[in-house]
Amino acid sequence: MAPKMTWLNEPGEWSHEGDVIHAVTELRTDFWRRTFYGWVTDNGHFYHRPVTGDFTAEVTVSATHTTLFDQAGLMVRADERNWLKTGLEVTSGAVHVSTVYTREFSDVSMAPVPGHQGEMSMRVTRFGEAVTVHCRSAAGPWRLLRLGHLDLPETVDVGVMCCSPERAGLEATFREFRIGPPIPRENLE
Repeated sequence: MAPKMTWLNEPGEWSHEGDVIHAVTELRTDFWRRTFYGWVTDNGHFYHRPVTGDFTAEVTVSATHTTLFDQAGLMVRADERNWLKTGLEVTSGAVHVSTVYTREFSDVSMAPVPGHQGEMSMRVTRFGEAVTVHCRSAAGPWRLLRLGHLDLPETVDVGVMCCSPERAGLEATFREFRIGPPIPRENLE
């Protein structure tokens, strides 16, 4: 049996029924460290459980994205200085898939989602200190977005996250969140 999931920065409104997790963000929440903006923010919502060793985590995410930097997706976290988040995010006036690797300083990459239909499947895989991010729309193929290094302990926290740095009230829905063995390395592309 999987360990119970717990919140880092529990939102006031949320539910977990069957394979659906729903959360509504609080005012001005985010995860970010120092780069460009100069601040440290660690008050985003993260619903997680501990995972030891290599793994693949998957979820299908949708949200009521309306405002700059609204975001919802997956997170892998060693501590407040070493983590990864990836998911749907509003930037440049449209929904993108963003991925942030944080190794004391955060970096972000954005990938457009042409013809976004409201939900996206996200997948994060750990291979030791390497972490990959994949996404796919509907029944399409998995697409590799990022492969990066994170200095991770043997056990990390893995789960879903949502944030709304410019407002409150982003409604995020996560379906079929699961964690299992890592995908084969040859499936990285």
